[in-house]
Amino acid sequence: MPVPPEALFLDPDFEGTLQQRIQHMVAKGILSGRLCRGEKLPSSRRLASYLGVSRITVTLAYGELLSDDYLVSRGRSGYFVSPNAPLRTVFEPTASSNGRAVDWSRAIGQHYSGQILPEKPSDWRSYAYPFIYGQADETLFDHRNWRLCALQALGRKEIPYITADYFERDDPELVKFIALRTLPRRGIRARPEEILVTLGAQNALWLTAQVLLGQSRTAAMEDPGYPGLRAILNHTHCRQVRARVDAEGMRFEELPEGVDAVFTTPSHHCPTNVTMPLERRRMLLEHASTHDYMVIEDDYEFEISFGKPPVPALKSLDRDGRVIYIGSFSKSLFPGLRLGYVVAAEPFIQEVRALRATVLRHPPGQIQRTVASFLSLGHYDAMVARMSHAFAQRREVMRKAIEDHGLTFAHGEAAGGSSFWMRTPFGEDARLLAERLRPLGVLIEPGHVFFNREDAPRDFYRLAYSSIDASKIAEGIRLIASRV
Repeated sequence: MPVPPEALFLDPDFEGTLQQRIQHMVAKGILSGRLCRGEKLPSSRRLASYLGVSRITVTLAYGELLSDDYLVSRGRSGYFVSPNAPLRTVFEPTASSNGRAVDWSRAIGQHYSGQILPEKPSDWRSYAYPFIYGQADETLFDHRNWRLCALQALGRKEIPYITADYFERDDPELVKFIALRTLPRRGIRARPEEILVTLGAQNALWLTAQVLLGQSRTAAMEDPGYPGLRAILNHTHCRQVRARVDAEGMRFEELPEGVDAVFTTPSHHCPTNVTMPLERRRMLLEHASTHDYMVIEDDYEFEISFGKPPVPALKSLDRDGRVIYIGSFSKSLFPGLRLGYVVAAEPFIQEVRALRATVLRHPPGQIQRTVASFLSLGHYDAMVARMSHAFAQRREVMRKAIEDHGLTFAHGEAAGGSSFWMRTPFGEDARLLAERLRPLGVLIEPGHVFFNREDAPRDFYRLAYSSIDASKIAEGIRLIASRV
């Protein structure tokens, strides 16, 4: 006798198509031991009638389970649980003790938690006015062509590339595109041996810091600056010095003697968005040559430039080979992608490549090949153009709303990016402002986390427009002004 359809039920918490939910229902029944090897399943017609779905949906689900050897078909007799189907677990897991018997203060040799970083609410989409940085607007993402490129990467011809263990190498097609198409836009020439693919800019910064720094070395970063970098530098146990930022970027001439590495975001300073002029860039490179330190250029948002052409990258002006250039596709495609790259002299790339190999070998081959296809077919350039147009529109709407409601810009306007750096009146703590705005559905980012000192100013905050529709910006700004 077949298993009655009443013994099967769809998991309400499982997300997917009807076909996928039916596959999950049957597979779960087999893996849990409720459906045993050799048992007969309900006919596709009977199960479809019970579930209230079309028969073809059940047939397709059964077909997928057949291909995975969860089921077998016996002619006119129907579908049965395969004799080769996975068996249920034969042991019960022990109850978790949550590590209560361990003295973790003694067991943990190094601490990585406790860093002061910007808050990123997981439920940000539920807020009506999410002025938070680094989140994607799904309406601007080219899902159709990305899906086609992902399917192409799974094609039979591409299987050797996505299934192989590159060990320490990267997808040659992606590296080729970076070398021939991406870097020339920034005025940079590089050979494949001078390029390393990373899991986003954060991973690139970590690899770079690990290779360049240690307890006996000194690193300088901008103040205010990127909190994620500060956390990375803390882990290297290097000596850290702060470099003030003015309306033209980092004040490198104030650095003390003995600095080994300087980290900077010259194209769109994080978080103020100011752009370092060409003349100051040349002066920075001259200063680096005179005082013999390395410059790490984080060019995280150069693609999102509008209003005027971007200033050439520091790396394009480098004649000594002392600039290490870091780029990212995560900002221009989507943050969950986590794909970036490092460009530097070959001896340095050899070291970071070897370090990466010991930690994660290489970024997933399927992701690299999908991105390479998306880039080479022109979809990336088209999407960046749409994003730049949308961001320019949102920036103008936000700028006007800010001026209309009397809010205060902390710095002059930049020619691109996706946020404004703001200041509260009368020195009010931006954290208190953020708390008052949340019940109104407004999210802002307090700015104290960007400063690397105990007496960090509390009156800065950031307003981003990457994930909020232009039609909502004016009302969101009005609500902010009503609580300032």
